[in-house]
Amino acid sequence: MNNTKQTHPAFWIPSVYFAMGLPFALVTMASVLMYEDLGVSDTQITFWTALITLPWTLKPLWSPLLEMFKTKKHFVLATQWLTGISLMFVAFSLQLPSFFQYSIAFFAILAFSGATHDIATDGVYINALSSSDQAKYIGWQGAAYNIAKFLSMSGFAYLAGELSKTMGPATAWMWAMASCGGLMIVLGFYHLKMLPSGGSSTHVVTSLEDGFNTLWEVIRTFFQKKFIIWHIAFIILYRFAEGLALKIVPLFLKAPIAEGGLGFDTSTVASVYGAGSVSFVLGSLLGGHFISKRGLKRSLMYLALAFNIPFVCYFLLSLFRPEDIMWVYASVLTEWFGYGFGFVGLMLFMMQQVAPGKYKMAHYAFASGIMNLGIIPSGMVSGWMSDWLGYKLFFIWVLVATIPALLVTKFVPFVYKEETK
Repeated sequence: MNNTKQTHPAFWIPSVYFAMGLPFALVTMASVLMYEDLGVSDTQITFWTALITLPWTLKPLWSPLLEMFKTKKHFVLATQWLTGISLMFVAFSLQLPSFFQYSIAFFAILAFSGATHDIATDGVYINALSSSDQAKYIGWQGAAYNIAKFLSMSGFAYLAGELSKTMGPATAWMWAMASCGGLMIVLGFYHLKMLPSGGSSTHVVTSLEDGFNTLWEVIRTFFQKKFIIWHIAFIILYRFAEGLALKIVPLFLKAPIAEGGLGFDTSTVASVYGAGSVSFVLGSLLGGHFISKRGLKRSLMYLALAFNIPFVCYFLLSLFRPEDIMWVYASVLTEWFGYGFGFVGLMLFMMQQVAPGKYKMAHYAFASGIMNLGIIPSGMVSGWMSDWLGYKLFFIWVLVATIPALLVTKFVPFVYKEETK
């Protein structure tokens, strides 16, 4: 059960979801700029930085274990400290001759730790809050998660871009990654005091056979849920277009004009993404408010449109290739606002339509892991596709990829009635 003396959600939701967002932002976004600065090819960058995000998809395989031992809080703390240490090793590996192999390996450890942190954090959120409070704070959750994106890009990545002008990219990125690692360790000590337990294990394991039986029950009951095939299709397709665009957009902004890019430097791209993260926070908060007023079912199509349609901004940038940075800011701010506004709908859908049942934390982990199937394969081939098609045709393909998302949103069924006050 939860702690007897319950900490107000305002004291732990923003900080713990910030700690959830930072590792993912570093692996999927900041690392792209880092490796580009260090001379790694686009094809290698997109393939490997997409591949090492697999733990965020495969986390359902070990999520039942977190239902069997200790409290959710124990796993949150352990993974925050492990993530911090992994980032320290990433930082120091950048000084080695074979930096790419070593840093990717440490990023992979970080990804496993970060994915496990996600499971436990969502378990705390689901168990510590009522359904109405889940809807009330879903905007806070999304906002805090993406403040981490803001700090990783407009803070640490921007700092690395500026420092690299005087000390070289390897040393600059070393200090940036080490700073992120230190921050994660500090957050672990903060949550030691402030985070609720999130409930104890749902099943006491007495033998290895008992453990496997519990794992099988978690898997079996997930795939026996009503409309689960529909829900899986919805979860995967909702973010499919994002998976294509996610890693290519910063590379497009940095690519030389002669190669079809816009030719901006790392600091400029980082500042643009930082501003976009602020726009995401605003979109998340307004999206949560929108859902709380209309209900998720009545809001979902509007959220899907807001999430997917703004990708047209990147096609327009590739078509006109403006020299004025303000057009880039306007495009990224628009897309990230829509991203924030629409993303909260997907998270709340998984929380309230897919996760309910005996194994809420594990089943939510299954759903959020499946969600990454929409972005990992597309992310892995995005570099190859953009090289083959060129940026203009590539962003047309991104727009085509939004159509399945809108169709499945239109027809996805709801199982549970929404809680009303």
